[in-house]
Amino acid sequence: MKNLLNILAANQPNFINIIRIAIFVVMVWIGGLKAFQYEADGIVPFVANSPVMSFFYTKEAPEYAEYKNPEGKTVKKNIDWHKENGTYLFSYGLGTVIVIIGILVLLGIWCPKVGMWGGLLTFGMSLVTLSFLITTPEVYVPNLGGDFPTPQHGFPYLSGAGRLVIKDIIMMGAGLIVASDSAKRILKRNNLH
Repeated sequence: MKNLLNILAANQPNFINIIRIAIFVVMVWIGGLKAFQYEADGIVPFVANSPVMSFFYTKEAPEYAEYKNPEGKTVKKNIDWHKENGTYLFSYGLGTVIVIIGILVLLGIWCPKVGMWGGLLTFGMSLVTLSFLITTPEVYVPNLGGDFPTPQHGFPYLSGAGRLVIKDIIMMGAGLIVASDSAKRILKRNNLH
């Protein structure tokens, strides 16, 4: 047991770099997907209902509900609506920002100042994402009725979208860990510790 404890303790810096790589992979993958129509369509409920982000779109929530494209299907009238709404342009910009944050976090392996900012931006982005749990109706299971009452709807019953959002709590903590590690390395390098 003592050997395991020593190995784990001695490798903490390596494990923090694994967190950096994990954040990079998630950010680049998710950010890169923002260039595709299905992903851009999928984030509309989050953005349209957010008081922080809704101004990026030209249409009001919940109009988007009439123009949803199921993943893997494209309907021309829905695509046209999303073009008018600014859905795709916003998604391209957001994807670019997410990819850049991921790269900043990864660069923290070699450059702590850059990594610190990447970690802080990851934390901030996660706060915005977690706010969707308050602003987006689609994060909770809706009451669709049925042959008998369905008691598992509304808060706290997370839908697929809600389960996706709640995982950002992990990203928020990871962002603080890499920012803290970077700050520690900066202080040590500058003999300010």
